[in-house]
Amino acid sequence: MEHTQIYSEIIAGTMTWGSWGKKLSKKEMGALMHHCVDHDITTFDHADIYGDYENETLFGNAFADSGIDRTKIQLITKCGLQMTRGRSNQVKHYQYDKEYIIWSAEESLRKLQTDFVDLFLLHRPSPLMQPNEIAEAVEILKRDGKIKEFGVSNFTPSQIALLETDVPVSGNQVEFSLTHGEPMYDGTFDDCMAHGRMAMAWSPLGGYFNEKNERTSDIAKAMAQLSEKYDADESQLLLAFVMKHPARVYPVVGTTNERRLTAAMEATKMDLELEDWFILLEASNGRRVP
Repeated sequence: MEHTQIYSEIIAGTMTWGSWGKKLSKKEMGALMHHCVDHDITTFDHADIYGDYENETLFGNAFADSGIDRTKIQLITKCGLQMTRGRSNQVKHYQYDKEYIIWSAEESLRKLQTDFVDLFLLHRPSPLMQPNEIAEAVEILKRDGKIKEFGVSNFTPSQIALLETDVPVSGNQVEFSLTHGEPMYDGTFDDCMAHGRMAMAWSPLGGYFNEKNERTSDIAKAMAQLSEKYDADESQLLLAFVMKHPARVYPVVGTTNERRLTAAMEATKMDLELEDWFILLEASNGRRVP
């Protein structure tokens, strides 16, 4: 089932907005929201667990004070992870029974101070998930207008196929970057293209800025010749690599830096030439393509 909602080409990831990162104040969050919207970044990615289950509340409070029209933005959130931090669980686990999914969605709505979320995701696949029970929850949430679309995160094509015996899946958010290219080869993006699913990439810059090794050194050398050609910085080239894929991947960008967010949107206008894309791929793989 092809997704019908319209999302911004760059998605603002909110994971580090709260206690897991920058600990932004309400005023700072509101200002960052305005900056995003002013630069056509209108989609915000959440998960119930972010900030030990507190980020949605902080975002919701800031959004309520921001004056931003709810119809001008899109909200994504996720459910299913039961953490030992922020909740009194003995062990981290996944929970996808019908009652919990509905409760979790309604909790996210309450915290975000909104009547609906545009895209509601299962955060990670569980070996114990029952497709028919998940489908019943999704049908109720859709019927009541509490979610517009349903999707998944970190699911394999076979796991999605299992779910789709009972419920349509509109999107899949997975790890993808120049340094983590598996979704191009394991069928994930083939599945998205074949079924019209929205492909989203978390950690789209990969390990390039965090790892110092032969691989990142080779990438840096390739970047040097391309930066001048495209008048782009390294982050923009990394995003352009991600967005070149025909699955039309939406990067989830986690920075809270306004300048970097603006630069990310500018990267959507870049179109890497075919050989330049493969120059980066070769540098990352450390070998020529077969």
